[in-house]
Amino acid sequence: MRSKELVRKMDWEKVQGLVPAIIQDSENGLVLMLGYMDQEALTRTLNTGSVWFYSRTRKTLWKKGETSGNVLSVEDIQVDCDNDTILVKARPTGPVCHTGDRTCFKEGAPINELKALFKVLEERKRDLPKDSYTTKLFEAGLDRIALKVAEESLEVIQAATKETRERVVEETADLLYHLFVLLVEKNVTLVDVEKELQKRAGRKPREEKIAIPTA
Repeated sequence: MRSKELVRKMDWEKVQGLVPAIIQDSENGLVLMLGYMDQEALTRTLNTGSVWFYSRTRKTLWKKGETSGNVLSVEDIQVDCDNDTILVKARPTGPVCHTGDRTCFKEGAPINELKALFKVLEERKRDLPKDSYTTKLFEAGLDRIALKVAEESLEVIQAATKETRERVVEETADLLYHLFVLLVEKNVTLVDVEKELQKRAGRKPREEKIAIPTA
């Protein structure tokens, strides 16, 4: 759906010109905050790829992170069934709440451990810290990483056929770690893998997928 079509689709009269916008971390699903958008704020969000809101107290538009630098980069925007609420999936560049917390909702949500590990590996590839085993793998190159995945796969099979359940768990963790290193090396994300799994499960693509400009 094009940006102008989405803006026109919203039931602005029903919500008196301001739609609630739920902001969700696109990486781990954590709900970060709730804001409000008028037509101009939504248009700017769609056109710039950064989240804009309308301040009900200051009566003006504002870009999230314009002061702190902690902007929200839009990955996807979805509209609910009544066309009066927006779900924005975004990548935060820092804490979202003015208190310094990553979310405005104190209880938050647990971070998926696999996604957290993947993010750490992406950072290792970018920064290449010294004395890091992961750094040594990236510096050794794709062939060495692929060999480690093969070795760890055989160890999982060995554990499954001849060893204890606990050893299967341990070896599986090793395999996943090295497999993630391989994915990062090849610039494949968990989102890419998730999309392929969704295709195989026969899921239909989201109808409200919006083309967001790249930052």
